[in-house]
Amino acid sequence: MTPTQRHHVVLVSPEGEPKGTAEKLEAHQQGWLHSAFSLMLYRLNQDGEREFLLQRRADSKYHSGGLWTNTCCSHPEKDEPVAAAAKRRLYEELGIARPLDFAMGPAFIYRAELDNGLVEHEWDQVIACEVNHVEMILNPDEVSDCRWWSEQDIQAALADSPEQFTAWFSQVFAHICAMTPTHAMA
Repeated sequence: MTPTQRHHVVLVSPEGEPKGTAEKLEAHQQGWLHSAFSLMLYRLNQDGEREFLLQRRADSKYHSGGLWTNTCCSHPEKDEPVAAAAKRRLYEELGIARPLDFAMGPAFIYRAELDNGLVEHEWDQVIACEVNHVEMILNPDEVSDCRWWSEQDIQAALADSPEQFTAWFSQVFAHICAMTPTHAMA
């Protein structure tokens, strides 16, 4: 879906209070603060260590194409609850339709200059969800690849080649790690 096909984004105050709407592309061209969410699915492997489902954005995306990022991220529409928006986009991007139990984490504000002269300036609601197994049907207009990464592999990749990730990913990952359980230490 191109940005002109997508509806409007919700402009917000620094406290996350709605202030109106704007066309999505214009909001990114102007760098206006708007509501977003970043969802991460994770699982515990047989050793009780966390693994995270990351997606590689389709090359055709209007920004950050070909980069790795959290499982799903997007924008709620006007009057749409964030959890409903997350479920909608999880289905639209990855074909995941099963009921999931979302844990709402913190929201944070970030601003990043992107390719194509665009600016991400988002009040980003972090969402985590533990799953054992999910069936996926990737939407090639949205996602070019999807795979499980260990926490250690993500940390190493962020240290060695952060350019392979979206501008917001490292902050989302830090928040997700702080809010999700890890194995018990012996």
